[in-house]
Amino acid sequence: MPAARRLAHPLLLWRLAFLACLAAVLALALLKNVSPPLDTGWDKSNHLLAFGVLALLGRLGFPGRHWLVPSGLLLYGILIEVLQGLTGYRVAEYRDLLADLLGIVLGSLVAAGWLRYRRQERQPGA
Repeated sequence: MPAARRLAHPLLLWRLAFLACLAAVLALALLKNVSPPLDTGWDKSNHLLAFGVLALLGRLGFPGRHWLVPSGLLLYGILIEVLQGLTGYRVAEYRDLLADLLGIVLGSLVAAGWLRYRRQERQPGA
């Protein structure tokens, strides 16, 4: 099987997982009541986890987009906070954006390490 074809399938799966998580995070951020509650017990760790997973999936799905994925996710976090402020039953908080940013950084670092490991694994004699 050609190398390009082998790569396309996993990239497609990472991208689909990324898109599904984008939709799930938006839904969870804007729903009034989630039953049963899907959270870690602390709002900021919810943000950290959600954006960490989004950054990881985004970087694995779009490995050549070193800055586009993290900056797009930060804008996505801002959009979510604006939309939450408009709902009347959610509150927009700048500290949520800080937790989002920390999750983006951590998820991006994990993805970069994983991609580096995979590259070294494929190199003969490495």
